[in-house]
Amino acid sequence: MSKVKKSRVKLLHQYYKYTGFYSFIWQGVKSAILPTVIVVAVLFYVNYKVINLNEGLLYITQNFSDLFIFGVFLASESVLGLIPPDIFIAWTKNTESPLLYLSILAFLSYLGGVIAYFMGMAIVAIPSVNKHLYGKMSKHIINMQKWGGFLIAVGALLPLPFAIACLAAGMINYSRKHFFLFGLLRFFRFAIYGFVIYSALS
Repeated sequence: MSKVKKSRVKLLHQYYKYTGFYSFIWQGVKSAILPTVIVVAVLFYVNYKVINLNEGLLYITQNFSDLFIFGVFLASESVLGLIPPDIFIAWTKNTESPLLYLSILAFLSYLGGVIAYFMGMAIVAIPSVNKHLYGKMSKHIINMQKWGGFLIAVGALLPLPFAIACLAAGMINYSRKHFFLFGLLRFFRFAIYGFVIYSALS
């Protein structure tokens, strides 16, 4: 039985190697490392050299309702991740219950991915829109067809376009069960980034 499992893993490894999955991840990670390092470095610098970020974030907390901020975040996570989640994670640091708010953000990010997934399914039903977006997202759709859930997992865990992966999954009618399962990895990303950003602001 162990030999069968080993051979299957080996076959999967060869498949992902030949189809360029590992090089895709590496290129994505390389392109994401610099922006991530810059964001964290800027947080450190501004916090210690320019202005206390905790005070600035406290101002946002006091002048904007939680519901408004959560709404903006959900909209961003549903439409191609227009605003970096790191900004919102930093905001939770100065709320009354940081871990609770961070958990809510993680859930909303997951929900945003689900919304993007169903948007993808809806787009397919509109030929003109589907044709337009299919041309613009052909690379992502082809990758989704090749790698499926692993591409969703990568988008959920790494600083890569999670919403785009979810949209592509919906457009090819990827298994809902597997999509919901792989998408849960999004919670781990927020836990890790929360730890890093909270440490930068402490």
